[in-house]
Amino acid sequence: MIQGSGIQGSTQQDLEEQEDNNERGKGDLEVPLFDFQTISIATNNFSLQNKLGQGGFGAVYKGILENGQEIAVKRLSKKSGQGIDEFKNEVLCISKLQHRNLVKLLGCCIEPHERLVIYEFMPNKSLDSFIFDEKQRILLDWPKRFQIINGIARGLLYLHQDSRLRIIHRDLKASNILLNYEMTPKISDFGLARSFGEDEIEANTTRVVGTYGYMSPEYAIDGLFSIKSDVFSFGVLVLEQCPKDRPDMATAVLILSSDNIPSLPQPKEPGYFATRIVHHNGDPSFSTNLSPPSNSLSITFPGPR
Repeated sequence: MIQGSGIQGSTQQDLEEQEDNNERGKGDLEVPLFDFQTISIATNNFSLQNKLGQGGFGAVYKGILENGQEIAVKRLSKKSGQGIDEFKNEVLCISKLQHRNLVKLLGCCIEPHERLVIYEFMPNKSLDSFIFDEKQRILLDWPKRFQIINGIARGLLYLHQDSRLRIIHRDLKASNILLNYEMTPKISDFGLARSFGEDEIEANTTRVVGTYGYMSPEYAIDGLFSIKSDVFSFGVLVLEQCPKDRPDMATAVLILSSDNIPSLPQPKEPGYFATRIVHHNGDPSFSTNLSPPSNSLSITFPGPR
């Protein structure tokens, strides 16, 4: 046992290799680096009173730096399913992005057995703390909801089209939308994000990551992801259906910001009842021209009064 390190059964060679990897990791990151003691003091030694929440990555804590600046600290859990690759991916990805609807990265901390990401503090926590709470949700009137929807759409448009890198978030959900003092939405958590070249529009993976329920069918089933995968997740936040019916984010922003909103088409049958067909070119389509099964349910289509 090595005194003061809390490591059991480690050899000197193991420690030297870990430290070497640690230093090389620091050199890859073009962001401000904080030392662990500074962040520990700011968060009152990561006390429970300062804990803001818990995710797949680990716990998030509120902190106050010596200059009085409020921060949010994401601490990689030693038991986390997301490791150093996701940590570096998040830091490298978001450090190259600047938009009012993306959470701002202030820096990170890389020390033996500690990985921390430091963000701007968002006092109103995440969107799910409002929409899934009976008391909090009444605070979100329609103008406020519209403002949040519009902000998320603009943030996604920036990721998909206007940033230096084309970014697919791959884990867009209510808990990853943070809200500041003015309730301005900011997209966060880029640990699972993927960057695309200018000519790339989709990719395939055998490792499907993200959150079921917010995950598009073509991604969850076949591992196909594209900017439309994020559009599906966005649609879940504002209630939406099939890939062919999803607009791109430029269209969504145009519709949301226009005073003369065009007439919308009648809603189609839910995508859950459609049969999915994948063509040879990888493009999924949906067919509803099937005889209903013996245990089928009837669907009532609402109309205007």
